[in-house]
Amino acid sequence: MTLTIWFSLFTICLLGAMSPGPSLAMVAKHSLAGGRINGFAAAWAHAFGIGVYAFITLIGLAVVLQQSPLLFKGISYAGAAYLIYLGYNALRSKGGVAARLESGEPTPVAQSAREGLLISLLSPKIALFFIALFSQFVAVGDTFAAKSIIVLTPFVVDGLWYTLITFLLSSPKLIDKIRSKAVLIDRLSGCVLILLAARVLLTV
Repeated sequence: MTLTIWFSLFTICLLGAMSPGPSLAMVAKHSLAGGRINGFAAAWAHAFGIGVYAFITLIGLAVVLQQSPLLFKGISYAGAAYLIYLGYNALRSKGGVAARLESGEPTPVAQSAREGLLISLLSPKIALFFIALFSQFVAVGDTFAAKSIIVLTPFVVDGLWYTLITFLLSSPKLIDKIRSKAVLIDRLSGCVLILLAARVLLTV
């Protein structure tokens, strides 16, 4: 794999990580409500899910998804259902930013990691991303080193991007400023998540 090809891979992975969506909402929620440890747990669990998709694409299962509409629809519907579940809880401020800040109870790190992992594994957007864009790099992965780079690049890029987001959002000064806006943040997050789920259902 040449440096030019790797830079193309890196750029696509970075743009994919930076695009706003349920992943950003999830990491932001845990960073704001639980602090940096929870944000890191959500961020790197999400990155692990990204790495899983990269590995699946690398070994050719992306082709199976493309050739099996029923399987892909199943993944899409499962992802939409999970987004609706998260959105509904956010609208009720159940387990969201407001509930955590008001109660003062720490969010279990395992919960942050679990939600970060599931939001990546059950996201049709991520599946489409790897099928449509990432799979073009599989052909250059003809050596073990190249294959390792193809899997590790999206994993590391995603993890570092959301680590940066966690650092920014877990600042004590910032938390004090948004504490009064926590309910509004939950409501907006809930609406965004449900709208994303609706978009998935309409486009499957």
